[in-house]
This record gives sequence, structure tokens and C-alpha cells, in this order.
Amino acid sequence: MKKTEHPVQLPDSLINKWLEDTDTSLSVQFQEAAEWGANAELEECCLWLNGGSKIDYDTAALLRAARRPKPPSLKEQALNQLASIQIDLDRHCMGATTDTIRRALETLPE
Repeated sequence: MKKTEHPVQLPDSLINKWLEDTDTSLSVQFQEAAEWGANAELEECCLWLNGGSKIDYDTAALLRAARRPKPPSLKEQALNQLASIQIDLDRHCMGATTDTIRRALETLPE
């Protein structure tokens, strides 16, 4: 089978790692290959948006953030759940407040 040239190529080091790693399933290797290719393509798109410069301009940063969103931190998850609890407390006229817990959570590092 003839190998076609494509601007995004798996690095030999990654291919060699997979060939040597007999403990990792093919499905995991395929997933790693897909992720590597998608990340390489995203970086090429960001470079193109920046006119070939590696400087991170706003548009490329926005594209990267939209295509590779970071999952919410544990702190963000806790604050969101606490907000839901407060809504339920208010809705059922419980009279309780979660302000102290919210302030404590806000002081925690991300």
C-alpha cells in the first residue's frame, strides 16, 4: 500500500512507543492517535490564524478554548452544586442560606 503524504504526520517516536508497548490495547492506541491528530490539526489551524507566528493571538486562543474546553475544577463543581442547593432552599422557603459555605469555597485555590 502506497503511503500518502499529509501535512500532519504521526511522529516516529509515537509509532515506536506503540510498537514496543504490548500491554496497551489497539483501541487505546487508536484513541491516542486520533487525539494526537486532532491536537496537531488544531495547532496548525491556530498557527494559520496567527499568520504562521507561534504568538498566541486572541482568535487562536478562543479557537483553542472552544475546541479543547477544560473540565470544571472541583471548586467550580462544588460552587455550582451549592448554587443549586441554595435555589432549592429558596424555592421551598427553608430560610437557610449557603453564603458561609460559598465564601469558604471561594477562598480555596483552583
